[in-house]
Amino acid sequence: VQLQASGGGLVQAGDSLRLSCAASGRTFGNHAMGWFRQAPGKEREVVAAISWSRTNPYYADSVKGRFTISRSGAKNTVYLQMNSLKPEDTAVYYCAAKWERSGRVYYLDVNDYTYWGQGTLVTVSS
Repeated sequence: VQLQASGGGLVQAGDSLRLSCAASGRTFGNHAMGWFRQAPGKEREVVAAISWSRTNPYYADSVKGRFTISRSGAKNTVYLQMNSLKPEDTAVYYCAAKWERSGRVYYLDVNDYTYWGQGTLVTVSS
């Protein structure tokens, strides 16, 4: 079971990026998914999370209105569309997955997740 995150890069403030997290080894149709980030010297924090039924995704206040989490069942992939990027968005971004029965639940704590991607670096210059 592997998660492969990609799409990071160096951009300027105001630019957009789309991160992808592709799952292999098993289907993630019944897994809650999350995107986290970790800036240098800081703890890993949740950015966005989504249940496998895609209802009512969660967004951290710092990214609300700028980031969008989505998932493609057919492609076994979860995305994070990031618009209006700011220098404070600079971090390594990680995707994570956890099996969840009901389809209505997402998770916000790093300790709740079972599977993690390797991280992709996003650098936003001012």
